[in-house]
Amino acid sequence: MRQFNTSSQDFILLGFSDWPLWNISSFSIPPCFFFLCHLSFLDLCYTTSIVPQLLVNLHGFDRTITKGGCVAQLFISLALGSTECVLLVVMAFACYAAVCRPFHYTTIMQPWLCLLLASISWFGGFVNSVAQRGLMMAMPLCGLCYLDHFFCEMPMPVFLKLACKDTKDTEAKMFVARVIIMVLPASLLLVSYVYLVQTVLNIKSAEGQRKAFETCGSHLMVVFLFYGSAIYTYLQPTHSYSTSHGKFAALFYTIITPMLNPFIYTLRNTDMKAALRKVIKRKRTD
Repeated sequence: MRQFNTSSQDFILLGFSDWPLWNISSFSIPPCFFFLCHLSFLDLCYTTSIVPQLLVNLHGFDRTITKGGCVAQLFISLALGSTECVLLVVMAFACYAAVCRPFHYTTIMQPWLCLLLASISWFGGFVNSVAQRGLMMAMPLCGLCYLDHFFCEMPMPVFLKLACKDTKDTEAKMFVARVIIMVLPASLLLVSYVYLVQTVLNIKSAEGQRKAFETCGSHLMVVFLFYGSAIYTYLQPTHSYSTSHGKFAALFYTIITPMLNPFIYTLRNTDMKAALRKVIKRKRTD
């Protein structure tokens, strides 16, 4: 066995050293867990970029944020939100392959393809953020910079109220960018789930239908929570935008949805369901 220099307080985790190929493939081959890792990391970064400033605002009277901090928060939150839009489509494709092409699943969802799709999600999200941030920062702002929001985000009326010039051209360009990053992925999601439902309904076995719905049901719930609130915020007409409703929707897809995602995906696991039933039963008996 290979020798390591360690102190008496150190431990060496051998892991799957008996199966060296497993060390390389176990993390990247199962597409479900591979994409869930990306979604979890994304949600962690998303909330971390927003919640600290929100807590500062709730705790004290000083609610100022520097221009550099506002631009950084705007860029990061938009990049991560855009990445999630694309990543959810990628996860829907994985669900489609698992349900509609089960015998070819491992052939289709190879590690290199999973890595490519994840990379496209991150790249597309950050490109969209660079484009929209550039349009936003090109507008001159006038007067006192009061943002009627709990963080620096891209709801159009919030920033447009501070602009010193006509914003119709900028608004049109941003709307096109949002259609590309939100409506197009949402359309692909809708089409994929139409095929999924058709395939599931054609399954003769009730047990097979139940397993198929369990495979994709959690993802569909996450899609509904995220896209529903995000589309409501970003794609409604400017003249009908409600600040209070917009802030509530933003709170939903920036904090509540990332908080619920681990519970939604964890409850797919049979052991977790059994453990949860035991906890609920124990609480009732107490």
